[in-house]
Amino acid sequence: MPRKREHTERYADALATLAAATHRPTNVVNHGDDYAIRVEFAFGRYLLATNTEAGLSDDPDVVAWWMVRFFDLPDEITPIHESRAQWLVDAFDDAVAALRSAGNWSEPEGTLDLHSVDDPRAPTPG
Repeated sequence: MPRKREHTERYADALATLAAATHRPTNVVNHGDDYAIRVEFAFGRYLLATNTEAGLSDDPDVVAWWMVRFFDLPDEITPIHESRAQWLVDAFDDAVAALRSAGNWSEPEGTLDLHSVDDPRAPTPG
């Protein structure tokens, strides 16, 4: 029985977190015999996020670690990078930082790199 809708509802917070972090649509997709969260990027790159080795757990509250893997088309077998962390957004941030440091990440034209801009609304130290 297909369970995409059930997993989409169960993982609504994770989908919203990745959508906010990536500024891209997120979806629950079939992943082998299970499900994963997928985010599409430019140039045939995409991300898969799971909280078990096989896919998304039926109970998201019992899981301790998230795995974020980036792939490039057409090689959908071997990830170009994989990160694990207790929190989904930390696994995503770690993966992007590793791809950036390896020179394997580029921001689409017209996007704001929040890591290099000071927010005038942020409190000043002191």
